[in-house]
Amino acid sequence: MSVYERPVHLLWWLERRSYLLFVLRELSSVFVAWTVVYLLLLVNAVSDGPTSYQRFLDRSGEWWMVAINVITMLFLLLHVVTWFGLAPRAMVVKARGHRVPPRQIVAAHYLAWLVLSAIVAWLVLR
Repeated sequence: MSVYERPVHLLWWLERRSYLLFVLRELSSVFVAWTVVYLLLLVNAVSDGPTSYQRFLDRSGEWWMVAINVITMLFLLLHVVTWFGLAPRAMVVKARGHRVPPRQIVAAHYLAWLVLSAIVAWLVLR
């Protein structure tokens, strides 16, 4: 006797918002990896000298590279926001014997992100 298995279509993850967010969050890891590769290419270009660095800058200014990096930034933002939202489930923080409320954990993550972003902006723009 065989058991009926309902067929699953290719775009099953578009049926619910939660499925879509899950798939997009998982896909965002590809863009996180691209960011690492891009930064390694930058470091390599800088270490090879001014000519190599200028070639890297020229390549980075092409429309398709800008488009890839804009899409990457959007996926990185999605990655950060969804992970910060999951942080209270992944970590239990206790202060004075009481569990810290989830909203405070999320707020602390965003505050740390803001402070670190301000420090990086200050270092780059000074």
